[in-house]
Amino acid sequence: MDDPPADTAPIRPEERFDEARVAAYLRDHLPDLVGDGPIAFEQFPGGRANLTYLVRAGGGELVLRRPPLGPVAPGSHDMAREHAVLSVLHRAYPPAPRAYLLCTDPGVMGAPFFVMERRRGTVVRESWPASLPATDAFRRRLGENVVDALANLHRVDYRALGLEGLGRPEGFVARQVAGWVDRWNRAKDVEVPAMEELGAWFPGAVPAPQGAVLLHNDFKLDNLIVSGSGEVVAVLDWDMATLGDPLIDLGSTLAYWAEPGDALYALFSSGGGSLSGVMPRSGVVERYGAATGFDATGLAFYHAFGLFRVAVIIQQIYLRYRRGQTSDARFVVLGALVPLLAEEARRAAGG
Repeated sequence: MDDPPADTAPIRPEERFDEARVAAYLRDHLPDLVGDGPIAFEQFPGGRANLTYLVRAGGGELVLRRPPLGPVAPGSHDMAREHAVLSVLHRAYPPAPRAYLLCTDPGVMGAPFFVMERRRGTVVRESWPASLPATDAFRRRLGENVVDALANLHRVDYRALGLEGLGRPEGFVARQVAGWVDRWNRAKDVEVPAMEELGAWFPGAVPAPQGAVLLHNDFKLDNLIVSGSGEVVAVLDWDMATLGDPLIDLGSTLAYWAEPGDALYALFSSGGGSLSGVMPRSGVVERYGAATGFDATGLAFYHAFGLFRVAVIIQQIYLRYRRGQTSDARFVVLGALVPLLAEEARRAAGG
């Protein structure tokens, strides 16, 4: 195995900010962490939505996160929500990084942002990292740990952490459906028949909920930091965290857990697809159900909705690229993926 590759890069030109102003703010509000010496910024270039920066200061490292440039969908990229969750969740859920500071003044950076601790390890993205073993045994262990991390999150007593105001569990799935269909309608630039069919089908197919848990709401392998032994070191990207039906999270995870027979296996082959050969989706469902006690057998709705959400997210990112709000060359191909994901979702729904 090789050492983990460098995970930061110089800041992309269009995503730069007034570093002196932000540094001054950090010195004023986090003096014990950043000290009074130089503060340097780099960018974590791997994400596709929120902008994430490394802060080097005081002999240590912190992470700063802010929303993407341009308009954002209502309810998404919520830095205040992410900060609220991570300010307390680390007490009960070790993979949650600790948040230290929230800035809601857009005059500092151009948008709200928050600062949290840095966790070290590897994020699995477009290709399997050379720093991680490529053996079936390691992949299986990692797959099991990913499922266990989701199950452990759903066992957290969110009331004991004071997070009962984070969401409204009653009617949660119906609101999710309405919200994501609305996001699709706002972001689409062409008609995609399968997306329209699914948007019409979901409202009448909402299953009875199985209770309320703390949801990550985008739980997938490339939102995790993992160790060389296959442990989940950190769960990232909590800006959509809320309270609701646990199977929404499971369906989202399954959407990314592509199998070799799926039309979009190649798209996600570095993520869940890297694990499905040794742990298929059926194994994910079985392990999760055994760990939580939730009935995870009737998942067609949740899996299809998870894929629908992925399609909407990809369309939103592609729209930002088309509008010139990011120059990230990875995004040029995203528009062609939406119809394929929509068909995958229709098949998952039984259509």
